[in-house]
Amino acid sequence: MEIKKMLFVTNFEELWFDALRSLMSLRKAGLEHVVLMHVVERKIGYYTTEEKRRLKEMAEVRFIDWAQSLFEEGLECGSYIVEGNTVRKIMSIIEEEGVNLVVISRQKRSGLEKFYIDSKTIEFLRKTTIPVLVHKYNVGPGRVNDKPFERPLLATDWSPQSNRAVEFLVALKGIMKKLQVIHVVTEKAMAGLGKRGLKKMERENRRRLGELCDSLEAEGIEAEPHLYIGDVTQIENAAREREATLIATGTTGKSAWQARWLGSPSQRLAEVSELPTLLVP
Repeated sequence: MEIKKMLFVTNFEELWFDALRSLMSLRKAGLEHVVLMHVVERKIGYYTTEEKRRLKEMAEVRFIDWAQSLFEEGLECGSYIVEGNTVRKIMSIIEEEGVNLVVISRQKRSGLEKFYIDSKTIEFLRKTTIPVLVHKYNVGPGRVNDKPFERPLLATDWSPQSNRAVEFLVALKGIMKKLQVIHVVTEKAMAGLGKRGLKKMERENRRRLGELCDSLEAEGIEAEPHLYIGDVTQIENAAREREATLIATGTTGKSAWQARWLGSPSQRLAEVSELPTLLVP
């Protein structure tokens, strides 16, 4: 899976130039072109015409400076400063530019918003067919994640989307030191199996994990398998235990109703994990 062109979407709150710099190792995976994007949301009564003009001018000054630095490193660069609905604008640029990876930030919500409002992040993840990195560069007071692809953790559920996540990570083998591979068996999947059935399930999943890691080793990637029992929180726990720098997983688009009431493990990870989260449709 080639990663030649990347769309970097910033609102200048979480993803500044230092966050973009942390992704420059992707050049070893074929990155040639960076498209910078900033969206001024169209909110009635929120921004005046003069304020919108000022925001666009500030973004333009920043992007000119960023682009100069990227040009000096031999990368092509383009930029978009637009007004409107963030998700629709990003989808439009994806189609226009033909990018291979989209980088966005997590939209933080508070209070009751978490229950009745979909964040722009979740809305976008439901709609896109392009791999997305929900980047978290600042991971704590005085701490940054400046090498996100160095020690990734792959969470697989054996789906076609998980297989595509594997393909994406194989393209990054030149910048990875080690890959942790985890499969989480849910309590729902274990229900009613009995002792013999549980042993059979465990053997089968360990076999598949071993085979996957063997295939990754054949690609020149050091890979370590792990089997967990529980829910999506086990992925985050495994990432902490193994000192992962990024969580990668496949994701399926769910309807707004499903995402809100049934939940999506990958989308939940994108919102709650302190680590950058790579989601591959």
